[in-house]
Amino acid sequence: MGPGFRMGRRRGLVVGAAVGSAVARNSANKQAEAAAQAAAPQAQAPAPASDTDDQFAQLEKLGQLKAQGILTQEEFDAKKKQILGL
Repeated sequence: MGPGFRMGRRRGLVVGAAVGSAVARNSANKQAEAAAQAAAPQAQAPAPASDTDDQFAQLEKLGQLKAQGILTQEEFDAKKKQILGL
């Protein structure tokens, strides 16, 4: 085992360390991005104003479900606010 063996072994260790650190850095970046996306509030877009006929139909259906006792007042109010974008 001569000096060439030691140089080859060192080169392998150096390359392995460089690859390992790059992989770790990439993994940390991906984890940070995922955490940032999870922390961002999920904004719900209100329904477009041009769909008033569709909104009206949905509200009628909700009213029927509430009258039949399928929906509670709280569920009705929450869904109504969602449909109206309030």
